[in-house]
Amino acid sequence: MRICSLVPGATEVVAALGLQGDLVGISHECDYPPGLAQVPVMVRPRVESHRLSSAQIDEQVGTLLSSGTGLYELDEPQLLAARPDLLIVQDLCDVCAVTPSQLDRVIRTLSPPPHMVTLNPRRLEDILRDIETLGMALGQAGTGRQFATQLRSRLDAVRTKVSSETIRPKVACLEWLAPLYTAGHWVPDMVAAAGGTDVLATAGTASRKVDWDTLSAASPDVIVLMPCGFTVERTRAELATVTEHPPWKSLPAVQRGAVYLVDALSYFSRPGPRLIDGVEQLAAIFHPAHFDHHLPASVERLDKRAARPR
Repeated sequence: MRICSLVPGATEVVAALGLQGDLVGISHECDYPPGLAQVPVMVRPRVESHRLSSAQIDEQVGTLLSSGTGLYELDEPQLLAARPDLLIVQDLCDVCAVTPSQLDRVIRTLSPPPHMVTLNPRRLEDILRDIETLGMALGQAGTGRQFATQLRSRLDAVRTKVSSETIRPKVACLEWLAPLYTAGHWVPDMVAAAGGTDVLATAGTASRKVDWDTLSAASPDVIVLMPCGFTVERTRAELATVTEHPPWKSLPAVQRGAVYLVDALSYFSRPGPRLIDGVEQLAAIFHPAHFDHHLPASVERLDKRAARPR
């Protein structure tokens, strides 16, 4: 089967099901697992985000969307040359990846047209069901169900571990720093599974812009900084965006030294198998006694005095 996956999380599933060698096309964001460098990239961004600040990215995204210009450029000749049998796309978010509407014209040109799987996960369970859906589409239904079952078992293990906790910390997960956005969709489910209470977002709803008054009124015990698509290093470089705001120091989480930087790119932004790793990381943040007070290597805690990772 010739597979073109334009969704990073789906590309991870394709590889996990043993079909990485069948990939004939991926998106620019498909960077996991290792070994994808030789697969042709079919989609590239119009916003060079690695060169811009959060505020500049937000401005450019807003300008492109308001003008009706897509955020991603499709390499149509290369997609036609790849002749995929299966094309995996998403229609959850215009900001996250290329959408089916951007592919309509080139798909009509392909003969025979590829089978297209469109993913639109909004909850954590949706993502696990998508793994089963992809397994069926890839001719690996049994393996897909087995993989999803393994991930559910890990999720259940976390829930069991923290179930004895009577205190569920109030948590604010920030998906963008300038302006502030709270992380929606599956992130509140992740927080709940890890033994916390999301005080800014509702599971299954889109991420939304919030102001500083709203953040202050929520009075979070824990703040998790997870800017969409950012690594810990990238978030660290933009800490001043939030730490220099006057309300920052008065937030309970800041005063308690309970502000954490996580690798959103790998474990939170991308709807895929590694979200379960993200749940395990959150559980270690919220209930450290169950994890020998050791943070996962990919998590950094912010020094409450110096406002820098330690």
